[in-house]
Amino acid sequence: MEDARSTKKRSGRAPSKKRHKYIFVIGGVMSGVGKGIATSSVALILQSKGYKVNAVKVDPYLNIDAGTMNPTEHGEVFVLRSGLETDQDMGNYERFLNVSLNQEDYMTSGMVYQSVLEKERNLGYKGKCVEAIPHVRDEIIRRIRLASEQNGSDISVIEIGGTVGDFQNALFIEAARVLKLEHPDDVLFILVSYLPVPGALGEMKTRPTQNAVQQLNSYGVQANIIIARSSQKLDQRRKEKIAISSNVSADHIISAPDVESIYDVPLNFEREKIGEMLLKALRLPKKPATGLADWQNFVSKIKNAKKEVKIAIVGKYFDTGDFVLSDAYLSVIEAIKFSAAAVGARVEITWVNAKDFQKNPKSVSALNKYNGIIVPGGFGETGIEGKILAIQYAREKKIPYFGLCYGMQLMLIEYARNVLKLPGSHTTEIDSNPTHPVIDILPEQKAILANENYGATMRLGVYPALLKKGTIAGDAYAMESVEERHRHRYEVNPEYVRQFEEGGVVFSGVSPSGILMEIAELPRGVHPFMLGTQFHPELQARPLAPHPLFTAFLKACVRKDTVI
Repeated sequence: MEDARSTKKRSGRAPSKKRHKYIFVIGGVMSGVGKGIATSSVALILQSKGYKVNAVKVDPYLNIDAGTMNPTEHGEVFVLRSGLETDQDMGNYERFLNVSLNQEDYMTSGMVYQSVLEKERNLGYKGKCVEAIPHVRDEIIRRIRLASEQNGSDISVIEIGGTVGDFQNALFIEAARVLKLEHPDDVLFILVSYLPVPGALGEMKTRPTQNAVQQLNSYGVQANIIIARSSQKLDQRRKEKIAISSNVSADHIISAPDVESIYDVPLNFEREKIGEMLLKALRLPKKPATGLADWQNFVSKIKNAKKEVKIAIVGKYFDTGDFVLSDAYLSVIEAIKFSAAAVGARVEITWVNAKDFQKNPKSVSALNKYNGIIVPGGFGETGIEGKILAIQYAREKKIPYFGLCYGMQLMLIEYARNVLKLPGSHTTEIDSNPTHPVIDILPEQKAILANENYGATMRLGVYPALLKKGTIAGDAYAMESVEERHRHRYEVNPEYVRQFEEGGVVFSGVSPSGILMEIAELPRGVHPFMLGTQFHPELQARPLAPHPLFTAFLKACVRKDTVI
């Protein structure tokens, strides 16, 4: 490995003079151990102590971004304000910190290699032999520094995806090691590891975590803090056992047992004084700050809610083998929780596979036991007729309905078929030549798709919408205009807007040009809550700032009194 002097020489610049602080979060033993929630919690705690924090996600896969990955492969695609399609952990960061992150806060191996290769093609390396070390590594460091500069933050908390020992994240750990070498007082490492409790033994085992520490040491990296994930609380004896083998003091080993809600995690961490540890280790002074009082109040609302509300989410990305993949709709689930807490309700969510309704249309009557129905976003033909059946049932039985993106489009297709009496109404995403193409593709995208260039071709990121007063949406927002995040190619066909309006649909949110329909709803006198959005409101819902449309939907669900 190179020393710090050779690194400075190759990268072409000395380390930044700003005393910025970096905390790297690395996983041990297995994937899914909770690095994202640990990163979010650490960032929130430091923010609550008066520091400006940005969170960075490193994904080692070679995709340029998360946009082309199937939700059953990698969970939800989270869209930033800029339109960048990212990993779902970016959503957790935004929700915990109550901020909108920049595209510089996300990094994949694909992005890094693409930048290096583009620079090489443009003779940016002046004819040198381009190698993983130092060139790829230095590009990683450049991006980490750029994220801190763009945010103007005091501290960056960087989650390195994967597990220590993986081949694909080794260069990112090497970049973190070099940053530590250059700034020994400004860089810390947190290892999030797992301690199993085998059922046959009934004893918590520390050996896998000891091995993970040793693997991390083999990269030249020493953990400063270990977050010990397990089904049970870590006792002092096991803290001491890990401490002896890892060169981490026992009081720097944080017990992180399974909890009822991920929003309990920061409170648990603070009880173990992780915030004080980090400030002391980074040589940062204590500041006057409000702490986690607002967060504690939010968690209390979740736990003490009295009213019970049953919500059915009718989707298609649920079945993966014998398991249910709710991560495909993670932001929707969390948005429901935030608004439920705001209205004092306890929500029971049921996953309903739309394909079941296609097989047996009469089974849609099972939806009558729910207070509300949501059809979230998605792509493709699978389950579409089952969703339309569910929407028709919600409309006819006056069950509060909330359609998100595709859920709004299908709501309008159902209305066109069954109320406007336009048989053959469909979206050109599914039927290229329907009798009534009420949903059609953006004109500027047709040429791009003809060349089979599907990556980043959608309407992505933040776009404005003008609201109509006196509507459900207008009253919920209590604003004249809003900015919301999009991820779609298809729109309401402008040729059918007048027919919809004459037939009873209210487009309560439209683009400033008046061409694009952003929100569709039925008047309150016709239906208690039948509303769809072309955008994804769930992407901007936060624990301490619930989204107004989700809150309006939950209020309507609470009012529904026809539950069996």
